[in-house]
Amino acid sequence: MSYELYITKDNKNSEWEIAQVEPHQEGGTIVLGGTSDANLNITYNYSKVFNMRILNGKTCKDCIEWLEQIVKILGTEQHEDYWNETNGNVGYCLSIILSWCKQHPKSTIIIH
Repeated sequence: MSYELYITKDNKNSEWEIAQVEPHQEGGTIVLGGTSDANLNITYNYSKVFNMRILNGKTCKDCIEWLEQIVKILGTEQHEDYWNETNGNVGYCLSIILSWCKQHPKSTIIIH
């Protein structure tokens, strides 16, 4: 099981579209060749350290300072096993979200 996180841009039709970021291959579901979509599949295992649902519906701008502090506390040193709920794995995941928020401060975080 997992969370599906998106950084979205509002469009004129009251529908949302996924913001674009540098190509990446991060998360629990990896797109071969990478993707530019601000979309991250995050294992539920990480909720033992940080509840990702807290971010749902918030603007990126409102999350930047808060995410900076959390990433600093957790660190970003990844464990060799992505699924392991270490502080570093969660901090690394949040650092990706933070970088996307900085690129798209007017956008919204959506989690399914």
